[in-house]
Amino acid sequence: MDRIFIEELVVFAQIGVYDWEQQIKQKLVFDLEMQYCLNYAEVSQFILDYVQAKPFLLIERVAYEVAEQLQQRFGISWLRLKLSKPKAVAQANNVGIIVERGELK
Repeated sequence: MDRIFIEELVVFAQIGVYDWEQQIKQKLVFDLEMQYCLNYAEVSQFILDYVQAKPFLLIERVAYEVAEQLQQRFGISWLRLKLSKPKAVAQANNVGIIVERGELK
């Protein structure tokens, strides 16, 4: 099945459970595979605008909301979204979540 992708889309967001984290912008990195969406620029800009518009506590919440919004807004039948928060754990290069929504057709 053919899919399109966006790799390493960087967003600086207000995210974290600690008070100090809510005072700064932190780097998040999106990797996205989708079926039936052709406007890469529009999808990328939507993610940037959505994530930068409000504070979040958890990257899981960001991933769930972005996946849901993309499917609704762009009519995407299937997507796989990987969201990384680099250097969130000192001993790890990256932490994150992968969500998959919908069915491949």
